[in-house]
Amino acid sequence: MKTKIGCFAAFGVLLGFGSQLAHAAPDWSQVEKRDIPVFHPGVVSHEWIMKKSSHSGRTGLTKGESCIACHEGKNGFDIDLKKLASKELEPVGAPKTMIFPVTVQSVFDDANLYIRLTFKAPADAAAEASREDTSPKHEVKAAIMLGSPQIEHVTQHGCWLSCHSDVRSMPGADPKKKKYVEHGDLAGGAFYDYIQWKSGEAGKGATQVDGHVTNERVNKGGKSLVKAEGDVKDGVYTVTFTRKLSGNNADGDLALAAGQTIAFGIAIHTDKTVWRFHHVSMGYTLGLRAPGDIKAIKQ
Repeated sequence: MKTKIGCFAAFGVLLGFGSQLAHAAPDWSQVEKRDIPVFHPGVVSHEWIMKKSSHSGRTGLTKGESCIACHEGKNGFDIDLKKLASKELEPVGAPKTMIFPVTVQSVFDDANLYIRLTFKAPADAAAEASREDTSPKHEVKAAIMLGSPQIEHVTQHGCWLSCHSDVRSMPGADPKKKKYVEHGDLAGGAFYDYIQWKSGEAGKGATQVDGHVTNERVNKGGKSLVKAEGDVKDGVYTVTFTRKLSGNNADGDLALAAGQTIAFGIAIHTDKTVWRFHHVSMGYTLGLRAPGDIKAIKQ
């Protein structure tokens, strides 16, 4: 009897150990890196993008091309930073650093998706209007938006479909109106799954957000974000999101699986800024063992 109990106990220990191995932390040294440029967009909205007189790329978008099909080429990323920093497109003052790279890596296992962002955060935001108050709560914020396939044109336009000329901090807009998706429908699956890491001030009081964007941005309700962790060394931040593959529309969580390609974008707030005073990416795709600008490998 003692022998049987001992064997059963040992089996239980091994089973528990095996379970831990199945969901061990990713080996990031084995994961391909991709640098994605993020830039300060000023007051550029989706309406501006789709206006022919302001944006020549509108023609390509109406033909089914993506933003990066135009802005990324053999010579790298191409965008008119001087125009974005002009008074017309940034009336309250542009940051000195208009663009910087974010290194992106991603893996998944049987239960979770892991996304890692690494970047050097600039500390030269220009506009006082970009600050929430005289004592901002967060030095840095890093967010990812995963776009549901039910959002029309999401793989072309990325997160820009949620940025409109009538949302708060845009010139003359309602200061209470948040980002939204036209024809957003949580139950019908037309939404952005939105997760964010907030640094706190001076590395203290870090928090996380698991929300969604439909007819407005909601910073709560999600149940798939396991944790968002960040650290900083010599001004370089490393932020890692661990998110369950499972998800329900009712919670604003997309269900993910191997073989899937999902639209995604990045937004980084630095130097204690809020609202539209961030650096954002174009629309990219994430492939879970599938085609994508970023390829999430299975570990």
